Amino acid sequence: MYWACRWSVCSACRSATRPCYPFAGMMNVPRPWCWNRANDEKVKIPMKKWILKTGFLLLLLMAGQALAAVLTDVRGVSLRMDRPPQRIISLAPHLTELLFSLGAGRRVVGVIEHSDFPEAAKSIPRVGDASRIDMERILSLRADLVVAWQSGNSAADIRKLERLGMPVYVTEPQRLSDVAALLKGLGRLTGRQAKARELAEDYLGRLSDLEQKYRDARPVSVFYQIWQQPLMTISGRHIISDAIRVCGGRNVFADLDAVAPTVDLEAVVAARPEVIIANSAAENDAVALQAFWSKWPTLTAVSQGHIHTIPSSAMARPSLRIMEGVETLCGILDRVREDSRPAQ
Repeated sequence: MYWACRWSVCSACRSATRPCYPFAGMMNVPRPWCWNRANDEKVKIPMKKWILKTGFLLLLLMAGQALAAVLTDVRGVSLRMDRPPQRIISLAPHLTELLFSLGAGRRVVGVIEHSDFPEAAKSIPRVGDASRIDMERILSLRADLVVAWQSGNSAADIRKLERLGMPVYVTEPQRLSDVAALLKGLGRLTGRQAKARELAEDYLGRLSDLEQKYRDARPVSVFYQIWQQPLMTISGRHIISDAIRVCGGRNVFADLDAVAPTVDLEAVVAARPEVIIANSAAENDAVALQAFWSKWPTLTAVSQGHIHTIPSSAMARPSLRIMEGVETLCGILDRVREDSRPAQ
């Protein structure tokens, strides 16, 4: 017996093959199957295993990339979180509120003074206030993320935290729509994207409704007081100024450079606001505000009785609750418009 081999093409699968036959005469016999095709079934099982293993590894890699959150904060600094943080320090009351709104409140291990909403926030350890933070206290809490407020926290404190190896995400909402963007950013960092999208859509819907309602309303000149001694107001860069705009109002000091500038009484009188509105933190603040401005009866706001207060917690904090403050503000400006209409 001898073997004869020759390259040929399979009549079934058309693949190149080199079968060997015991007799040379058999080389011309038509063959529906080649050696490659006959052994295909032997190759299928290990090939399937290889494909499944490779696909699984690719899915793991993609899942890891999806879990990793990379965000750029208001300073332009990129922050990467390979997994959702489990111990968070919040350096602003509104950031604490937003974290609780997302369902991440249990992960907050340290907050700043005046973080009093929701009720559960009151029992979280304090790490400082607006003027200073306790670095040793923060380090002892072993946080894996610090969220900060650019205009409410010291830039030196933030830099020091970063030098100590703390990941810091700095925020600065200046427009009402920024609250929704901030919510989504915190949602990505904490792995609560779905909840963040749901809350942001509802918030933006309420904002859009107010913008549509007051798009053609008569402008009302507004002096917004955030402090009395010294007398302080807000510029056009402040989120409250954006709220005034949404309600169809005009901030009489929108053109000033500082976010929260100090002004003198003469400047307020010269601006001739139709309404004076102030933040209030206590029940007697409204009485004190009326008594203070009653010394200038020639002011239109004073003579018309348009001296109003809005709770600080609803207006001064860029959280979801700010929309309640905006709706209150719009109602105040509606009353000013109503009172200024000529008698029929």
